[in-house]
Amino acid sequence: MKARATVRLQLHSGFTLEQARECIPYFCSLGITHLYLSPISSAVPGSTHGYDVIDPARVNPELGGEAAFERLAAALRDRHMGILLDIVPNHMATHAQNKWWWDVLTHGLKSRYARWFDIDWLPADVSLHGKVLAPFLGTDLETALGSARLCLSPDEPAGRFLIEVGGAAYPIAPGTLMDKQADPAAVVALHDPRSPEGRQRLKELLLKQNYCLCHWNNAATRINWRRFFEISGLIGVRVEDSEVFDAVHQLPMRLYQEGLVDGLRIDHVDGLAQPLQYSERLREAMRLRRPDIDEPWIVIEKILAPNEILDERFRVSGTTGYDFMDQLAAVLHSAKGGRQLTALWKEVSECPDGPEAYVHEARLLMLRRHFVAERKVLARRLCEALQANGAGDQSLESVDRVLEGFLAEFPVYRSYLEGGVATRRDESVIREAQARARSHIKDSKSDQDLLDRIADWLLAGNTESGQPPDKPARTPEQTLARRLAVRRFEQLTPPLAAKSLEDTVFYRYGALLSRNEVGSEPSYFAQTAAEFHEHNARRNERFREGLLATASHDHKRGEDTRARLAVLSEQVDRWRHACAEWEEWTNAEFAHALPRTERYMVWQALIGAWPLDLVRQDAVALAEFGTRVAQWQRKALREAKLSSSWFEPNIQHELLSAQYLFQLLGWPRSAAGILAEKTDKPADSTAVAKHDPDSGAVASLQDFVLGVAPSGAVNSLVQLVLRLTVPGIPDLYQGTEWWDFSLVDPDNRRAVDYPARELSLRAFDTRSDLAALLPHWRDGRIKQAVLHRLLKLRDAYPGVFAEGAYEPMESVGHLRDHLIAFCRQQAGHRILVVVPRLCAQWVSASHEAIPNINMTCWKDTGIMVSADCGGMYRDVFSGRHHHLKAGTTLKAEQLLAEMPCAVLTAA
Repeated sequence: MKARATVRLQLHSGFTLEQARECIPYFCSLGITHLYLSPISSAVPGSTHGYDVIDPARVNPELGGEAAFERLAAALRDRHMGILLDIVPNHMATHAQNKWWWDVLTHGLKSRYARWFDIDWLPADVSLHGKVLAPFLGTDLETALGSARLCLSPDEPAGRFLIEVGGAAYPIAPGTLMDKQADPAAVVALHDPRSPEGRQRLKELLLKQNYCLCHWNNAATRINWRRFFEISGLIGVRVEDSEVFDAVHQLPMRLYQEGLVDGLRIDHVDGLAQPLQYSERLREAMRLRRPDIDEPWIVIEKILAPNEILDERFRVSGTTGYDFMDQLAAVLHSAKGGRQLTALWKEVSECPDGPEAYVHEARLLMLRRHFVAERKVLARRLCEALQANGAGDQSLESVDRVLEGFLAEFPVYRSYLEGGVATRRDESVIREAQARARSHIKDSKSDQDLLDRIADWLLAGNTESGQPPDKPARTPEQTLARRLAVRRFEQLTPPLAAKSLEDTVFYRYGALLSRNEVGSEPSYFAQTAAEFHEHNARRNERFREGLLATASHDHKRGEDTRARLAVLSEQVDRWRHACAEWEEWTNAEFAHALPRTERYMVWQALIGAWPLDLVRQDAVALAEFGTRVAQWQRKALREAKLSSSWFEPNIQHELLSAQYLFQLLGWPRSAAGILAEKTDKPADSTAVAKHDPDSGAVASLQDFVLGVAPSGAVNSLVQLVLRLTVPGIPDLYQGTEWWDFSLVDPDNRRAVDYPARELSLRAFDTRSDLAALLPHWRDGRIKQAVLHRLLKLRDAYPGVFAEGAYEPMESVGHLRDHLIAFCRQQAGHRILVVVPRLCAQWVSASHEAIPNINMTCWKDTGIMVSADCGGMYRDVFSGRHHHLKAGTTLKAEQLLAEMPCAVLTAA
């Protein structure tokens, strides 16, 4: 069946396929049609996410195995529901239980799988010729040998020997150790690193292997295989090879052919060598297995830059919805407030630079510290290709230098030159990077010329905007050199973009954290209602089956955390005053030791994530909340790579930062220090008991939250209504049918109390006026009720939402820019949607306020009724009827009197 709404579920040993099956009645009652499952293939034991695949052809036994999956699929079919399955074609885990990887380590180039992984068997480093770098040691090799932590060990059941170190095992290549018939104990004794002779024999044995064990920090400069981003635990797979493609997709293709899966979600499509070709091959493979389905349902995880449109050569149904998440957030932020907050951030940071400068700096950091090996391989390939194609005689050093500047300014995740023809979009992207890079090398004519040659070379051949250059056809050698260089280039820009922006700048630049989100860019702060309509109309033309997300397993902040923080863009003066108060509270020690930027971002995290039922007098609940924020804080510090980092953690700074947090929340210095040291464990009860609800800044923080929370809830309901009514398939992230004030993972992957949500739904009267829930809005039932009612509306009018037109409606009056209105219609059925935006000044900030707008503000503001929209309508939330007359204005004060949003169906 066609999907009308999905729910994303994170599967792991703590939430298995069987537990997902138990939730089906609830999801069905809610109005969900498809479970959107995280990867089900066998993963590293204990995996909490499933992306570290060790066997793509087998359902993970920790999830219940294939029998459990079949039971889940059967239970869904019984209720006319289905599955969207997340698959991982880009990488696998470098784990001993990955038989492909183990075979490569054992047999090297002779392995059947030697070409299945993206390994450079002839890198510039001759010591790695025919070998795989294994950067998995906690120390250098000599230290590991000297400490006897690395040793030879017999695996008697398998009749073999292994290298063991740090709890991990590595194989011995055939023929590199003496006769297997020898006494195992004697063999081990001969290689005992506790003696000089044994240590030397063990070292010589290691040198004979098909892998080179070394310290993990060698990976950045020596790695000779493609990683997932900079994670050495995940190796790139050459899925562009047809044999590898078939092996990786064996399980999902079979499940799809058997009708157990309805669609596929493709993880990190930009990491592939040929994503366009891949999408076409996948589409054809699915069509072959289900010829009754013309267009298979395929959605791709793809990050689009602001105003970037998904390349039409992708043969897919759409994206997983990060682009929509950004567009929806942008329309709920004030552009004027964005400028004010940017100015305030420059005061706080004492830095005049905008977010673009932060991105440039982060990209250079990544290229010079984290992706050195990848950059140098690309430079070498590019230099060879330029020389092979007669594009000048330049040194490797100069190519590397200019390439670095070019990569640092690349404006999107990647180009798509794999077909040999540069589209106008590709040409625009490359020329933009060229122009940006030129501004940084303006003092060097030779580097500018080389930059031009690199850009021209990337675009060499046919382009959509001009004729092919008058040059002879390339030789096979030139063609190969070009293909290898382009592939390296296009597989480096995506991880470079992600690690620079999402995992660095988002933790360094803090004008407003709600705009530091996956799929967003801090420089793109807000958009108008007209721009929002344009995006929706474009989506309705081609990507109606793409997902619409406002939360995910990868989000930096929960959807309602962001909605609340968006209010700050409307109340900058109030925010500035509060920050000054909290800064005055900060004592000299913290002010001196902790950068003001870090304190400023902690205040935002506290305001955004503060639970609606949290009161400062509840020391236990406050300590639990403080621990969650402290865990985010530690991750933020390490991702920012300034005061601390994952590679070199500054534990003292992290502890002082957490202590500052707990003192903000009302704990004395000694107790705050104890809580700061135990953020990975249950809070110390003695320390918790020392809490003073009237000390620190906790009273001020709570008052501020209570003041902005009603406006934040209005934003939350608006984004929920829009997600459920604009073109696309709405996706619900697990548990977010109630308020979602989560932070980045692992906070956003906490267990969900589904029985409580099911009980709440059962207690809801489907015929009731939802406005009756507004006085109790803090418990989250109002959000669940709005979701349920709109999902049932989608069920009642499937054609309107799946195929219907999307027509913006004209708003009029002095507050016309504060309304978003549109009509969805198909075959005579019409649904009108009207929601407010940027209305915080007209929402009460009292502690007893409800999330609704003071109707006196609207006055002459309303929606023009077009000729084809006249008639009698019923509001699905309140049940109230409205008679619309063509050519007249439907007043906002009438539409939004009971609820902050209105969805009308023609009666």
